[in-house]
Amino acid sequence: MPVEVTWWGHATCTIEDSGVRVLTDPLFARRFAHLRRRRGELPGPEASVADVVLVSHLHSDHLHLPSLSGLAPGSRLVVPRGAVRAVPGLRMLRSVRGLRITEVAAGDELRVGEVRVRAVPAMHDGRRLPVGPHRSPALGYVVEGEARTYFAGDTGLFDDMAQAVGQVDVALLPVGGWGPYLGHGHLDAGRAAQALARLAPRSAVPVHYGTYWPIGMDGVRPHEFHSPGDEFVRKAAQLAPEVAVHRLSHGEHVRPEAAR
Repeated sequence: MPVEVTWWGHATCTIEDSGVRVLTDPLFARRFAHLRRRRGELPGPEASVADVVLVSHLHSDHLHLPSLSGLAPGSRLVVPRGAVRAVPGLRMLRSVRGLRITEVAAGDELRVGEVRVRAVPAMHDGRRLPVGPHRSPALGYVVEGEARTYFAGDTGLFDDMAQAVGQVDVALLPVGGWGPYLGHGHLDAGRAAQALARLAPRSAVPVHYGTYWPIGMDGVRPHEFHSPGDEFVRKAAQLAPEVAVHRLSHGEHVRPEAAR
């Protein structure tokens, strides 16, 4: 069965490969901190079902404790090295919910059923913000079964990205953010298209845009909320025309291999 990718919004995706269900950066909230979900229905309980959950870094829109508390007891959770020290709530989830937490750094690998998960580097601030002195590496992951699927998490464009990630078939790339301005260590639509040209996968899915926006800022640079997906499709066609790009709606899924 070909790999299937479902985009639930923001950086939250399900990757199904070789009978294994992988969930990335689960964020299932209508509102948190100063952000509210502006597009897409809140995913149902089925979105939390996974054989393994991958967390790319410690920012609260990627490591969201209330969303992790909704995982089934005993779920396997993979986080960057040092995350348990930096985020005390993870210790509570481990004791109360029985989550099986594995800390990894770039280059580490683990097996989950018939797939291999490899942690790869990302160029992004790995601290738990807005406070906290403890640093953890920001990561991406390559899920390898029948296909090799790269989940980038949050990252900027860096020189040896293609070498660090390796050959992949599907790339899930962030193309926007949750506010009117992207800071250092992020991909916008243009830089994501450049990353796509370097990585040269067979297929790509844009993520991390068009879901959350600061409360009270609906009229501030709204194109930064609405346009990154379409802009990525256009720029990818220019820079990486051989790559099939699938711009999904929230909750929509695609089988990239079958779509070629």
